[in-house]
Amino acid sequence: MYLIVGLGNPEKKYNATRHNVGFGVIDVLSEKYDIDLTEMKFKGMYGKGRIGNEKVILLKPLTYMNLSGESVRPVADYFKIDTKTELIVISDDVELDPGRIRVRPGGSAGGHNGLKNIIAQLGHDEFARVRVGVGKKPPRIDLADWVLGHFDKQDVAYMKDAMDHAADAVRVIMEEDVNAAMNKWNGVKPDAE
Repeated sequence: MYLIVGLGNPEKKYNATRHNVGFGVIDVLSEKYDIDLTEMKFKGMYGKGRIGNEKVILLKPLTYMNLSGESVRPVADYFKIDTKTELIVISDDVELDPGRIRVRPGGSAGGHNGLKNIIAQLGHDEFARVRVGVGKKPPRIDLADWVLGHFDKQDVAYMKDAMDHAADAVRVIMEEDVNAAMNKWNGVKPDAE
């Protein structure tokens, strides 16, 4: 069974912000594979279903971004998820151009506080992740203001495709492996270009 986690912030005012693309990808997976997120437990909202032949749990931590691990860890423990082989985390990435996808088998948090907290809670950084580019912050704008802001009109066009691509990357990770997803999606330019 795979645990697929999309990172974001729970309040309505954060909907469609740069920091909430992880929630957006979970919404795409939920709709595409008919998995309703109706369970409210473990400081998160989740649903169980299937993607292809794999049983999955889709999770949106409701802890706010910086405490995401406080939801991920108890869900993983309860459902006996091997967090090194059965956990996939989807997050935003300010180092990538809007709409680009980067799949990684593990590694550092890269300055992302949600990933940092998950790594701290799990005690390792060996879980797959799908990072969705939201663009570098312009000079003289605070990073928090940037990631909590909404996309510019020109970037909105990229983001629907990006979230679809990220959802596909999740499927490829499960059906094949992380390397196959990296080969397919890393470096691909957004469709809207």
